[in-house]
Amino acid sequence: MDSIKSLFNKENIKRKLKILVSSPGFKTFISIALAVASGLLLGLLVLLIANPKNAFPAFAGILAGSFGEPRGGWLGFGDLLYYATPLIFTGLSVGFAYKTGLFNIGASGQFMVAQLVAVIVGLYAEGLGVFQWPIAILAGIAAGAIWGFFPGIFKALFNVNEVITSIMFNYIGMYLRNMLIYSSNVLYNPLRAETHKLPDSAFNPKAGLDFIFPGSRVDIGIIFAIIVAIAIYIVLKKTIFGYELIAVGHNREASRYAGINAKRKIVISMVIAGALAGLGGALQILAPGAHGLGNRIKPVEVIAPEGFNGIPVALLGLLHPIGIVFSALFITYIQRGGNYIQSRAMIEIIDIIIALIIYFSAFALLFQQIMKRRKDRRIQRKLEANMALDSIDANLNESEDLGDE
Repeated sequence: MDSIKSLFNKENIKRKLKILVSSPGFKTFISIALAVASGLLLGLLVLLIANPKNAFPAFAGILAGSFGEPRGGWLGFGDLLYYATPLIFTGLSVGFAYKTGLFNIGASGQFMVAQLVAVIVGLYAEGLGVFQWPIAILAGIAAGAIWGFFPGIFKALFNVNEVITSIMFNYIGMYLRNMLIYSSNVLYNPLRAETHKLPDSAFNPKAGLDFIFPGSRVDIGIIFAIIVAIAIYIVLKKTIFGYELIAVGHNREASRYAGINAKRKIVISMVIAGALAGLGGALQILAPGAHGLGNRIKPVEVIAPEGFNGIPVALLGLLHPIGIVFSALFITYIQRGGNYIQSRAMIEIIDIIIALIIYFSAFALLFQQIMKRRKDRRIQRKLEANMALDSIDANLNESEDLGDE
């Protein structure tokens, strides 16, 4: 009884709340929440200026998100998970590279070539049976990794900015994909100007999620996304390999002096980032959808938006793997709400709101860094003051000893 009373003691609760409030995780959560709230309020202001009559119904539709769609409720949440899955992977791709000091703006190209390779396995290798979908996914991962290797090797060997090479490989991937689709009768369906429907054996399994979310589009992809996010967190935070990658990102010269092969780590980082984007592309194109109709590639001259959308997802998640999962879910949520209200307000409002949220997140992150630097300086000044006092005490003691002698 005494232990229970002490647990609910006012002083004990205050102490625990003080620890919680001063923790980095709580400060991060508050900064993100403030960024989201500020972005939404300014978005409402933009709606009021653009369309005063329907501003509040449109804003309510945005807040309703997937639950405001005709396929709303529990079914809408299943669809939310489905649409968020590719964004989780491209966000993880951008976030992982950024953690290691690189900016992977080539996630779109890695995403697209992975889609192509997965479709090739799906349409050319029906004889694989139940092994077709996992082999198609592995092929997509390999394609994305190869597409990430090139910017990595150029950066490591020739110090070519990875942003430039990544953008170039986005276009190379897009045009190569279109060229290969057009040149193959097995891949291209001229009547529909898209790739042929994949066989059922190439689709991702539902993995029992159709019982939880009956009739929704969600499949095993979201399970992969959560597992991969946790794995990346463990690798970066709990392993020597992850520590070396982050060390190279913080200071390449210092890590080289510490015995880390910086060039190899740069290439490995971009390969892993490409593999993550490739996994997202493969899972997206192999998804069976709501009625088992599957997805198809339309060979148009448009860069896959999933890769670029991964950048705001990573930034809003503050580059934390678990934060990226929730960030992708949130951004998908308001995007789905925006699709629902597009007849009542401009759909571009959603992009404006997301942009505002990202800007406020960046300011919140900057504010956190400034506060951290100020705290570090205060601690440094205290240490210097204590060292000075210790030095004075030591000199006084030495003088007293000499006097006694």
